[in-house]
Amino acid sequence: MLESYLTLKAEYEIVPMEPKDCAEVALLHGERFPRVWDESEFQSLLGQETTFGFVARQTNAILKKALPGFVLARHVAGEGEILTIAVNAKLGRSGLGWRLMQAALREARSRGGETMFLEVDGGNQPALGLYRKLGFETVSERKAYYVGEDGQKSTALVMRRVLR
Repeated sequence: MLESYLTLKAEYEIVPMEPKDCAEVALLHGERFPRVWDESEFQSLLGQETTFGFVARQTNAILKKALPGFVLARHVAGEGEILTIAVNAKLGRSGLGWRLMQAALREARSRGGETMFLEVDGGNQPALGLYRKLGFETVSERKAYYVGEDGQKSTALVMRRVLR
């Protein structure tokens, strides 16, 4: 029995983000980005009428595990924006990023969104690959926008996807 549990493939559900999730979301965000957003920032954003998010939860875990992933977005006047998204580093290329993004895109469409924007570090190849597969196209660049932990500056790419 224990052996079958240890080889069990993790299963995840994507559910709406709630205020009680913000501490875990901030913790994961801090693991994945040099500019950390704290729990109160996520609470404040999630409390806005125009902001929505989703978290991934493992459904077949016996013990509580770290948050696998989340996405936070907003929708205003027909335009959506991905504010931030993160997936646990151990789960890269698992499909969770895709599923989280799909949930955000569906929600933006359901709110009347016509386009979705996001901003990504031009050197983040895994994220760029995901966004391009989702149909996002680069529409502009912001040179020397991000500053890494080493002080190096990198270009931010602004990407857009038509939702309708």
